[in-house]
Amino acid sequence: MGLLRRLRERWGRGGEPAPAIDSPGLVVVAEAFDLAEADSAVLARSPALRPDAPAVLRHHLTLPPDQVERARELLAQDGWTLTPGPVAHARRVQVLTALSCSQERARMASLAQRLGGDWIGWDALQVPQGSA
Repeated sequence: MGLLRRLRERWGRGGEPAPAIDSPGLVVVAEAFDLAEADSAVLARSPALRPDAPAVLRHHLTLPPDQVERARELLAQDGWTLTPGPVAHARRVQVLTALSCSQERARMASLAQRLGGDWIGWDALQVPQGSA
């Protein structure tokens, strides 16, 4: 990963520090649970989303219990954390674009399918403007 990309993921394009995955005050600013809706449309219809600020991208997955650790290992290679449960959550902080959301949607759906689970959808969380 290049230095510029790491800096953008850490600080965003607008210079705002990236939230921690479990930052207090995070709220859902975009959500995509309709398989037929394009990620670009999701981002466009999300007025609370600050597109230049980092967000916690959270994918919702169902995984067989015996595959959770394998999923955690695979996701950790690219900086994702996995919180297990009836619905597992793969989370990573990044600046969202239609392309990055689409790529990660495909990746998560593929991973879940390979492990015998299912991809449910994604949402994005940010600390509201002025709350940081």
